[in-house]
Amino acid sequence: MRRGDDAEAGHRVAVMAKPVLVVVDDEDTSLQALTRELESRYGGHYQVVSSSSAEVALARLAELKAAGADVPLVLADQRLRGMSGTELLARVRDIFPMARRGLLITWGDRSAPAPFLEAAALGQLEFYLNRPTWSPDEQFHRVITGSLEEWWREQGGRGGRGEMVMVIGDDPSARVHEIRDLLARNNVPFGFYASGSLEGRAALRRLGVIDPAGPVLLLDTGVVLVDAANAEIAEALGQKVRPAGQVYDVVIVGAGPAGLAAAVYGASEGLFTALLEREAFGGQAGTSSRIRNYLGFPSGVSGVELAQRAYEQAWAFGTHFVYGNQAMSLAKDRDLLVVGLEDGSQAWARAVVIATGVSYRRLGVPELEALAGAGVFYGAGTIEAQAVAQKPAFVVGGGNSAGQAALHLSKYAQQVTILIRSQSLAASMSDYLIREIDAAPNVDVRYRCEVAGGGGSGHLEHLLLRNRDSGETEPVPAAGLFILIGAQPFTGWLPEAIRRDPWGFILTGPDTGQDWPLQRAPFLLETTTPGVFAAGDVRHGSMKRVASAVGDGSTAIRLIHDYLALAPPVPEGKESRLPARTAIQHLLRNT
Repeated sequence: MRRGDDAEAGHRVAVMAKPVLVVVDDEDTSLQALTRELESRYGGHYQVVSSSSAEVALARLAELKAAGADVPLVLADQRLRGMSGTELLARVRDIFPMARRGLLITWGDRSAPAPFLEAAALGQLEFYLNRPTWSPDEQFHRVITGSLEEWWREQGGRGGRGEMVMVIGDDPSARVHEIRDLLARNNVPFGFYASGSLEGRAALRRLGVIDPAGPVLLLDTGVVLVDAANAEIAEALGQKVRPAGQVYDVVIVGAGPAGLAAAVYGASEGLFTALLEREAFGGQAGTSSRIRNYLGFPSGVSGVELAQRAYEQAWAFGTHFVYGNQAMSLAKDRDLLVVGLEDGSQAWARAVVIATGVSYRRLGVPELEALAGAGVFYGAGTIEAQAVAQKPAFVVGGGNSAGQAALHLSKYAQQVTILIRSQSLAASMSDYLIREIDAAPNVDVRYRCEVAGGGGSGHLEHLLLRNRDSGETEPVPAAGLFILIGAQPFTGWLPEAIRRDPWGFILTGPDTGQDWPLQRAPFLLETTTPGVFAAGDVRHGSMKRVASAVGDGSTAIRLIHDYLALAPPVPEGKESRLPARTAIQHLLRNT
């Protein structure tokens, strides 16, 4: 018996206590080397199962499925006999839809167009990587550990696995859904326990909470919160919820890609920087399950991971984060700008960047709005996706976010149907997503179709779809409705002095026209209020792409340096920490 086959026989147990990593290679020496490399690095927390052929691997995966095992990763060599690695990985999706699938290639495979590139484009594998050439091969392990991290993140709030927060509440519940979603999007490990479950009832008794008015949270510090507001939860977790009592060089409102980029560049260049976020770091992009066309991430990156990396980067440079305390007003006080917050506190700044982004437009069907958080969701994160496991789900929208959501949901749902009002996806969705959707066996698209109604007993159970051409309606069963339509800017809190287009997007630079109040020309991203800049999706004429939002955020900081060089000194009595460059500019100008 070959070593790989012997390993397979030795691992036939009823239940796998550890998640299983599966590696497939029909060359004996190579299989042994791969198995050793994986076991030496991951053996303490994962079980490594090696298979000597595609057929044996599929049989083994079926056994693991029947045993209730978790399989976060399957690696297969491309040059298998009888069935290529890409063909095998495509079939893995039917057994373990959440498993990350990696194709092992050699440098020689990159010399000419290869089938694995087409398979990657069609979503039949998550990534490809060069097989390790020495031990330890840290480049190989960087890809593996990143893939495993992504798998764990997608498991959502799984209790008992290093949770920082225990959430106990009704299910379904709009408020419970909101809390779980915010914790997941802010990368806080948590476990959820329905208040009617054995675990939930026992936890409430243990905490001495009888008939709570809302969700109960138990933090790992021992703090218990009952029906707490988002800001109260954030403060209990150690987040700042109020600005410092100093004048900032720049206050950024909104922590989407544009705001996070502005924070990184502002703080790294010595500006005393504050970033205000009312909901979750990453903004709308944070709800994207996989962004595949962002520079530097060839295998794609989830919105949550991208936001977390940017947050850590901005924090390391000294950005002051203020969470959960929503910006409510913006005014001038002599030469300073004042951002008023929900609790009455204020953030004083010499310049402001508005990067509040956009939110999904409401569907406007009253009976479905009543089920928000109970089968009806705006966006499609990990928590929502798990709610439709093996059930029919519908996605409303024809943009990239909708396409990413549909493909993400297809790993959980029995069937995903995209509903769009137009006759084609091509005008609003990237080609790579359209190709993946066409190739996905359980994703369908219904054109010229809209949601006319629906309902359920406490949770979404059915929808009423309407053909826009014929007017005919059709009832369909539905466990989840995910709405990703249009872009509604969050600008209603701004004063009239900051001009907007008819849809609420902020006018900047040349678009300010006759509303610009000064003799000098406005800077490119400057609004009709000097010193206030707009970046990202909230800006009129923006590209509505993550990369362009990041570009806007970094550009805004460069323009703020130019603006501060023209601005008067900080008024006496207002404490501020000015960077050396700014202080020198003031000194030269006033000499």
